[in-house]
Amino acid sequence: MKFRRPRLRVSQPKSAFAEGNARWTNLDLDPVPLHRRQWGPLSFVAYWISDAFNAATWQFASSIIAVGLSWRESLAIVAISFFIISFVIAANGAVGAIYHIPFPVIARASWGFWGSYIAIISRVILAIFWFAIQNVNGGNAVRCMIGAIWPSFLTLKNDIPEDQGITTAGMVGYLVFFIVQFPFLCIHPNKVRWLFVAKSIIVPIAWLAILIWAFVAEGGGAIFDQKPTVSGYKYSWLFLANMTSVLGNYATLSVNQSDFSRYSRVSAKWQLLYIPMLPIVFTFISFIGIAASSAGQARYGGAIPWDPIVLISNWTSRACRFFAAFSFVLAALGVNISANSLSAANDLTALAPQYINLRRGQIICGLLSWCLVPWKILASAGSFLNFMSAYAIFLGPIGAIMLWDFWLVKRQKYDILALYQPSNPTYRYSAWGTNWRALVAFLVGVAPSLPGLIASVDSSIDVGAGIHPYQFGWLLGFAGTSIVYGNGGGD
Repeated sequence: MKFRRPRLRVSQPKSAFAEGNARWTNLDLDPVPLHRRQWGPLSFVAYWISDAFNAATWQFASSIIAVGLSWRESLAIVAISFFIISFVIAANGAVGAIYHIPFPVIARASWGFWGSYIAIISRVILAIFWFAIQNVNGGNAVRCMIGAIWPSFLTLKNDIPEDQGITTAGMVGYLVFFIVQFPFLCIHPNKVRWLFVAKSIIVPIAWLAILIWAFVAEGGGAIFDQKPTVSGYKYSWLFLANMTSVLGNYATLSVNQSDFSRYSRVSAKWQLLYIPMLPIVFTFISFIGIAASSAGQARYGGAIPWDPIVLISNWTSRACRFFAAFSFVLAALGVNISANSLSAANDLTALAPQYINLRRGQIICGLLSWCLVPWKILASAGSFLNFMSAYAIFLGPIGAIMLWDFWLVKRQKYDILALYQPSNPTYRYSAWGTNWRALVAFLVGVAPSLPGLIASVDSSIDVGAGIHPYQFGWLLGFAGTSIVYGNGGGD
């Protein structure tokens, strides 16, 4: 048997796109060849159902109800938010389905070769951060599974200092989840789509069973009788602020949906499927979270168990605890691949294509997630979490620039070869390789929300009315950038 010696550089077959310059592409950044375009309508439906069924979606309504709105308003906010962002996801995803190129390459058309790094770095930071946070969610579910098999595991002696934000049992769960997840980081997107199909079948069945339990056991609980506790202008600002929060959770995929749609073997028109599907699916899952958590409070007392693992841990049936927790392990695994690791890998590949491909990029993402010490972030660093949650104010303008650049400024036509050749003047824009119009539009969209962002990180800073633009930062940033770039984004 002949073994290939490991190489630091990524091998790149001859390609019209590579042009002998590994600085700007490799095989994973090149347009997807015809024989590797294997995603059909079922794959995209499974992908989004897989992505929607995760603990974060389950808990969407909790933060909304906690600040004084009712369950009706919370579901309305989720539905409206996903209806809005589904248009952006579909529009930017269609570009990938047409040209079969990833987000980092598409960004060169609107930002320029070097300017695109602004969009790429903004996206990769968020992807690695949320990958780490999802690892904690998956680890907690694994801990619940192990505890269902061996109850003594939950009382395992803790040898980790309390200020680290994690116990020995929690660390075991985290490590097991990471080890199980690791092989999936080495699988090509064409093959990992079967994970999404499996998750889109198994997890909805489990969560529907939980919904049925909620109404059979306690009739859904008392939360459905609650009324809003705020009114007037406070009600309006809370409504907008919570819309921004929900939009922010999927602002990332509104930017880089092309990382997945590039593998499409069907017409780009299928991307329109997201517009009716996303509001329905995400609103329904949020409803499951409300009903199950409310029933949990009615049955077990105490605070509302918005964390699904806390709810499951109260169940007396060990088999039910095990299989319900397994559904959340699968949920965390699926969303970590679909929304985080593959996205980070595409971005890292674009930053150093001569050394990083999709597989290496996903592995790097996984290793860097340990460096973030996510369990400690969740336990103590509230201001850092606020900052990362507010990151959507940057992604709204980025998504707007990319959308209007293709559909309006460039009149739905890109020169694909030029996107791989910096010597080609088409997308060079300036001596600095940056489209200054995109940069100006980006700053116009971000600037109004910066005072509010600062106040959200440090509550001791009073910015007065400056908090209001931040409260609907994604919408304001998207709209402001759209007006500026749509009217002057061309050469």
